[in-house]
Amino acid sequence: MMEVVNIVVGSLFMQETRQFILEILRQKSQATVDEIVTELKTRRGSVITAVTVRHHLGELLREELISLSNLRHRNSPGRPQQVYVLTEAAKDYFPNNYQPLVNHILNQLSNTVPLSQVNVLLDGVATCMAADAGIPDLPLLERLNCVVNYLNDHGYNAHWEKAEDGYFLYTANCPYHKAAEENLMLCDMDMKLVAALLGVVPRLKTRISNGDPACSYFIPEQEIVHG
Repeated sequence: MMEVVNIVVGSLFMQETRQFILEILRQKSQATVDEIVTELKTRRGSVITAVTVRHHLGELLREELISLSNLRHRNSPGRPQQVYVLTEAAKDYFPNNYQPLVNHILNQLSNTVPLSQVNVLLDGVATCMAADAGIPDLPLLERLNCVVNYLNDHGYNAHWEKAEDGYFLYTANCPYHKAAEENLMLCDMDMKLVAALLGVVPRLKTRISNGDPACSYFIPEQEIVHG
């Protein structure tokens, strides 16, 4: 039992240390191993070695949360030091206020702008997102793969399956589920986005906002137009 406890505590300790390293890099913009060691000693109130820090940095590099910037020469004799910086992916590890902000913006739009104009605005957002995806005119099966890749890159946890008389596209995660719970307009926007990405208007079968395990979109075989 104690061995299990030690493993769990050790794992939490490692995660906390890596979170501290990410916070240090966010505050300092960039840092060397020596600078990180100094900051960690202050934050944790205990000694940590450069070897241990390099191990954590190696894991963060592997997870693509940090990257190497350049070499910094020491003021004293010795080899130049590597400088570490955060990647864009690391930003997701810090608290943000996106969901409440989206809720407030949509609520204000609903209260001050006619619903038809709000729908036009969200249709435009979906069109812009689909254009940014840059999916070429391909036969549907190839296009489906491109659409799934795009959706997964944006947090939708998507996949497609062959059905007897067509295809199903599933998205098991809603990247803005908290906002969608209060504003079904976002669900409608997602429908427009999926249609624009596919180049075909699918039939919406299930919705996460309705309590279903995934949003599912059915594309009938007869509506498929090959590129």
